[in-house]
Amino acid sequence: MADLSAFPITNRWPVQHPDRLQLYSFPTPNGVKISIMLEEIGLAYEPHLVNIMTNESHDPAFLSLNPNGKIPAILDPDGPGGQPIALFESGAIMLYLANKSGQFLSSDPAIRFQTIQWLMFQMGGVGPMFGQMGFFVKFAGSQWEDKRPKDRFVSEVKRILAVMDAALEGRTWFMGDDYTIADISMIGWVRAIDAFYGAGELVGMADFANVAGWLERALARPAVQRGLVIPGRG
Repeated sequence: MADLSAFPITNRWPVQHPDRLQLYSFPTPNGVKISIMLEEIGLAYEPHLVNIMTNESHDPAFLSLNPNGKIPAILDPDGPGGQPIALFESGAIMLYLANKSGQFLSSDPAIRFQTIQWLMFQMGGVGPMFGQMGFFVKFAGSQWEDKRPKDRFVSEVKRILAVMDAALEGRTWFMGDDYTIADISMIGWVRAIDAFYGAGELVGMADFANVAGWLERALARPAVQRGLVIPGRG
């Protein structure tokens, strides 16, 4: 059984099952990417709630795992060569889990890199732009008198949704018939537009039928339903 005591985070968030992958997260669109992925691949794991609302992600113990102070992060006692490995950045974690499990990422080089390009699209576009829009629609930015930042990010979200809608034309998933990490990475963010930010009408979600159909299919998956509420907020 792996000894994880060398990792300071295990003192702040005690490990009950040291043989399992440890997930440190919060159920945000970025966080649920990993809990959904773990539920989909069926790997045993132990979730730990890192409450970002009370700045727990800036606790020194968490920073020892992720110096960037952002969720999610993982600690896998059974990493490469059977040695523990700690990882942060959700995109890197998804690639790691896909490689570890052999699921949701094709071994065919061309398809593999086409899938990764959509993961990078999510990391560089969907997440940052949707999140900034949320700040100016739902959070402190909504009180700013200057509405140009809000208009800028709403416009960018619409543009990104149009890109996604075109890519999904005639397709079940972003890679066609195969559900992949490209889809998993985007579920929480697209769901949040209306379910969390309340901005569905603002960005014209009704105009993106392909995205709406894709989201409905994704949310019907049992693993997605479970992953969306892990870790539980207590």
